[in-house]
Amino acid sequence: MTRFVLIISLLLVSASAWASKPLAAWWAKPDTLGLRYQDLTLRTPDHVRLAAWLIEPAAAVPDRRTTVVVAGSDWGNMSYSLYLAQALSAAGYRVLLFDYRGFGHSQAFAIDINQLYYAEFATDLGTALAEARRRAPGQRVGIHGFSMGALLGAKVAARGAARGAAGARCDFLITEGFPANPPAIVAYNRRTTPERPVTLPADAATFGRVAARVKCPWLLFAGREDPITTLAQAEATVRAARPGQRRQVLAVACGHGGAIEKLTKQEFGDEYVRLIGRFLAGKPVGHAE
Repeated sequence: MTRFVLIISLLLVSASAWASKPLAAWWAKPDTLGLRYQDLTLRTPDHVRLAAWLIEPAAAVPDRRTTVVVAGSDWGNMSYSLYLAQALSAAGYRVLLFDYRGFGHSQAFAIDINQLYYAEFATDLGTALAEARRRAPGQRVGIHGFSMGALLGAKVAARGAARGAAGARCDFLITEGFPANPPAIVAYNRRTTPERPVTLPADAATFGRVAARVKCPWLLFAGREDPITTLAQAEATVRAARPGQRRQVLAVACGHGGAIEKLTKQEFGDEYVRLIGRFLAGKPVGHAE
């Protein structure tokens, strides 16, 4: 089982090509891993139907009264976040997984696979966050974003923090492989795979101002060997925090997207989730090797 878990996770990381690659078929559903869950259908403000799963905390652990909305990468669909959801559930968290439009079982959406992300995906994440908050009034609700999902998570967290903005409040933001500089990704791709140029949506021109507007506590997992979403960029994001903006970067000896595998001791992602718990409790996270 451990070997199978690692293979699935490595497939997700290696397949990410810095452009959208949605997959329609789920490789599994939550009950495949013995998780208690509900099938949900979400409706976005622009009337798009999204498939989602709300996964309950494991029965044998205390409920942390915290919901983690998982914003996946540009590859696959929400089923490829199931092992992360299992690790979070085992630690007492409620987890909301969802498919972006055009991904998995959500409503069809025309996607240019060479475009890094779509602004509409942030609408989808904002819808999932609002639904999670509606279902858990008075509880803590935040976002875990991986790669493209980290970019979208910052956009949605910033939107929820803006005075008078339409959108749900985000109580915390956890990111792995945060793309602080989308044009740098385009430039990297131009050098490494010039035969497949990556493009950006129009709103990417203002993305550099998003991080400053994220007011909630923010933990950034960053790979020491990540050549694109670099440790230096994550550290700069933390240094740019203003008074009252609690941020921490956790450097991990891995490449892009490898932190959860690296931070596994006995069960998949156990140390990764433990460190998230320390951060959410307001404690120092320390260092990872």
